[in-house]
Amino acid sequence: MSTAKLWGGRFTQTGAHWVDEFGASISFDQELAHEDIQGSLAHVKMLKKTAILPAQDADQIIAGLTKLANKLEQGQLKFTVENEDIHLNLEKLLTDEIGPVAGKLHTARSRNDQVATDFHLYVKNRIPEVIAELKHLQTVIIAMAEDNVETIMPGYTHMQHAQPISYAHYLLAYFEMFQRDVERFEFNLKHTNISPLGAAALAGTTFPIDRQYSAEELGFDDVYHNSLDAVSDRDFALEFLSNASILMMHLSRFCEEIILWCTYEFNYLELSDKFSTGSSIMPQKKNPDMAELIRGKSGRVFGDLIGLLTVMKSLPLAYNKDLQEDKEGVFDAVKTILPSIKVFTEMLKTSHVNKEKMAEATTNDFSNATELADYLASKGIPFRQAHEIVGKLVLQGLETGTTLQNIPLSEYKKISPLIEDDIYHDLQSKVAVERRQSLGGTGFSQIKQNLARAKELIK
Repeated sequence: MSTAKLWGGRFTQTGAHWVDEFGASISFDQELAHEDIQGSLAHVKMLKKTAILPAQDADQIIAGLTKLANKLEQGQLKFTVENEDIHLNLEKLLTDEIGPVAGKLHTARSRNDQVATDFHLYVKNRIPEVIAELKHLQTVIIAMAEDNVETIMPGYTHMQHAQPISYAHYLLAYFEMFQRDVERFEFNLKHTNISPLGAAALAGTTFPIDRQYSAEELGFDDVYHNSLDAVSDRDFALEFLSNASILMMHLSRFCEEIILWCTYEFNYLELSDKFSTGSSIMPQKKNPDMAELIRGKSGRVFGDLIGLLTVMKSLPLAYNKDLQEDKEGVFDAVKTILPSIKVFTEMLKTSHVNKEKMAEATTNDFSNATELADYLASKGIPFRQAHEIVGKLVLQGLETGTTLQNIPLSEYKKISPLIEDDIYHDLQSKVAVERRQSLGGTGFSQIKQNLARAKELIK
């Protein structure tokens, strides 16, 4: 019994429907429908230019593909498992539209270079969307930082009060992380913006094709220079997933701190009701669910990366059916990171900063201990000795409930007669922050310089 498969000439039996369902990818690769038509249009225009196809045939195919594109836009195309994937589904629909001449479209092309081209186009089209959302987030961070240059908060190491810092300085740390994300995605475009089209199955083709022409038609900067690499490379997708994972890690870190800052114990921030939820049993609850969701969704994006790495790790050259598993993770990552950035941006933008509570947290602690150690060092006491002296004062203060700024000058004089009243000025949290003017420090003038730099970066 002959098979109806488009590739079935050498087969005498067909698989059961449940086998077809297992092998088919149309349930997810229909996501590439737009890119597949885009790639086919470039290919047939190249076949016409090189006279591989008669102009009349090529024009008929171009007209048919254009009709399919319009129907796709209107949601009128229906795909079936019987036709396996988006490529054969669209070829069947094209055949229904214009007749047997549609079969000439596949001249000098394989599904191997076809799907690789589609996948490159898909990632190439999504990266600018991700970068745009990141830049919007950076704009919000800059605006918030400008409003909080002199907002003082505890800086933490090991989740313990370390030294007072500016909240703007804290925000700009995340700006820098997201800037690196932007730059990673920009570099990702370099390896994505390469055309596999014309590599055919794995060895190229005997037809006199013009790969540069079809690449230019599709907006690619270059072509793959090795046909084996062209059909089997998924580095661009791995880079995208790696970049997406690092981005989600950054968002997750930020969300973790927002969740902490919103607790009763910290109370540094309050999220808008629009980005919070309540409890079904506890009337008083206001939960930072959107932040928690973004934190949780980082795991699925990490999984997308590990999944594709695992698919790729043992593949011999060139194309293998395993590569059917390359797309779902990327589709999932795109559908996860774009709304995650958007929700996070608006959640952050509409949050309320409890400036008084932040500042208060630095007045009754010992986060100014380094200021005292530095002061003693500036008076000629070796820093290691100064460190020990202050450590003992902190221990004493913890036992007596006395902060460093409440120790009488007479007690300080016992440590060194060089200590003067100006010690109390230096021990103020705001002064401690303002004085840190080393490059990249939390000092106010440094922050203002970094804000100017940040604005230039996102232009």
